[in-house]
Amino acid sequence: MTSAPQADTRLVLPPYAQGMRIGLFGGTFDPPHEAHLAACLLAMKKLGLDRVWWLVTPGNPLKDKKELTPLADRIRTIKAFARDPRIVVTGFEEAIGSHYTFQTVSFLRRRCPGVRFVWIMGADNLRSFHRWQNWRGIARMIPIAVVDRLVPDLSATGGIAAQALGRWRVPESGIRTLADRRPPAWAYLHGLKSGLSSTALRRKAQHKA
Repeated sequence: MTSAPQADTRLVLPPYAQGMRIGLFGGTFDPPHEAHLAACLLAMKKLGLDRVWWLVTPGNPLKDKKELTPLADRIRTIKAFARDPRIVVTGFEEAIGSHYTFQTVSFLRRRCPGVRFVWIMGADNLRSFHRWQNWRGIARMIPIAVVDRLVPDLSATGGIAAQALGRWRVPESGIRTLADRRPPAWAYLHGLKSGLSSTALRRKAQHKA
């Protein structure tokens, strides 16, 4: 097993081993909320994951970074919030200079041969997935689990990316095998209904302040 010291953005990777099924859950998490945690627990249960790595990004290229809490502070907050020992919080994207998901996944595929990674995203991200840098390349590198949120988010399956990747969608009966499938492969995980938003929570807190 490969290991690394405790949380520090200079570190490269959390512990892993060949054959492990690891979900990758990326975001700013500013602040983290119960829907984030519920999405991870749902994915672990339905996909049979051994771990979920919360990839705390320095900033989302599609969003304004000026209001973000510093990365080290966010990591400390998320570590206290993520109460499941199978969830590992890491800021290694800053350490490797990654600004995009494509860069992160490419790095992990090179660095962790034999690990079965799955990218976890909310249905709201599926709607905008076609705006991500080299989104088709991401889909060719890693299976993707899309977690539903609110009923209107089901419209995400009619978006540009979902339509383009439609023939590789895994039926609910095969969701358990997603981590073992050769990409492109993606599945829609039903069961989570939450309208919580980090952006809305952050703005609410700022307004109160």
